[in-house]
Amino acid sequence: MEPHVTSETRPSEPDYDSVDDVLTDRPSGAPEVDLSDRYEFFRVIQGYLDDASKVVGLPAHLSEMLAQPKNELIVHFPVRMDDGTMQLFKGYRIQHNNLLGPYKGGLRFHQTVSLDDLKALATMMTWKCALMKIPFGGAKGGVKVDTRALSEDELMRVTRRFTHALGNNIGPNYDIPAPDVGTSGQVMVWIMDTYMNQVGHAAKNAQRAVVTGKTLTCGGSPGREKATAQGVVHCITEWAKDNRFDLEGKTAIIQGFGNVGSFSALLLSKLGVSTIATGDHTGYMRTTEGFNAHKLSEYVKRNGSIAGYEGGKSISREEFFATKADLFIPAALENQIGAAEAKALDVKLIAEGANGPCNPEGEKILVERGIPIIPDVLANSGGVTVSYYEWVQNLRSETWDLDEVDRRLEKTMRDAYQRVFTYAREKDITPRVAAYCLALEHLGQAYAERGIFP
Repeated sequence: MEPHVTSETRPSEPDYDSVDDVLTDRPSGAPEVDLSDRYEFFRVIQGYLDDASKVVGLPAHLSEMLAQPKNELIVHFPVRMDDGTMQLFKGYRIQHNNLLGPYKGGLRFHQTVSLDDLKALATMMTWKCALMKIPFGGAKGGVKVDTRALSEDELMRVTRRFTHALGNNIGPNYDIPAPDVGTSGQVMVWIMDTYMNQVGHAAKNAQRAVVTGKTLTCGGSPGREKATAQGVVHCITEWAKDNRFDLEGKTAIIQGFGNVGSFSALLLSKLGVSTIATGDHTGYMRTTEGFNAHKLSEYVKRNGSIAGYEGGKSISREEFFATKADLFIPAALENQIGAAEAKALDVKLIAEGANGPCNPEGEKILVERGIPIIPDVLANSGGVTVSYYEWVQNLRSETWDLDEVDRRLEKTMRDAYQRVFTYAREKDITPRVAAYCLALEHLGQAYAERGIFP
């Protein structure tokens, strides 16, 4: 079977949110649309839910409830562009579950944003928060837009207009967005400011916690920018400790060199691990000496991608996945590792910095080959963990120093890692299913104690 088309190589397609949209949007007399190669991320996540539900014996009615989001919001809003024209944008906010606390999840500004993917990502946020024992539920949202085609002013207007369209569907005690692909601390500050100016004057300053991942000046937390990558690296060091694997002098390949990828390279370099190959939407490159993580990160910040960087040799996507290394951190989009990539990889460990980078076919091959995977639900949950710390600081009008944030995150990540891998060994299941099981046990207990209203 051929691997699924990846997000990097799949052709552009209409913004269909479901199979029904495809069929109803088909002109009369037109041929039927072949959906056999369409990657259904949400269905993949539901499959993991089904597997974990059987292991923990989750009641059927709870599995059914958790299989679908509570709320799916789609908004269309106009924005005036720099040339004076008006453009209509499509935005989403998916709220999966809020049993354990307010909805929590990132906002993705990307041209591939779709309802199916956001439902999958919102669901994953529920599992992450439950696994990490954070008092949040799961949500995800975004705007279908290519941010690289926008000026800064246009991006600001898209952000503010989207926030206005969401209205009271977000709030510091109801639904708390955060950065994701295509968004940043600056975008979060624009959201915060727009939201604060929509509430009553007396309550205005109490609304800073409406988003996390803000800049430090405007209420952000030290350590939040690197938090997702820091969580990944904590998991890698725990794995290395358990397997008596000395990280000093080892090598890594990193797919995606945005926030997570770049910080992963920087943090690994401090442990003596050199990044020898990387890539993003513009292509891939490799160097036998290892990249200078600081220089490459600064270059990407200035130029928006690795394109044109002179510190490495350009290689193909296939050559990237065939590069021999000790560690692999996929930190791009979902569905990047199918059968072909799984067969080509020559690494000792995969730590998923991105959400859903392995499709089931690819993961099956990796498991058969004995290549361990630290799953996304565990590995990249450092971001939501420090988002929780930021939220608490905002509500308490406190500021914690970086040492305090790092200390708390390290303890939380190490505890979660040990719980997941111990459970996986005891039940003879994959760490991914084990992470889902632990999340479901936590949610199941909460449902058992609270009951179903009325």
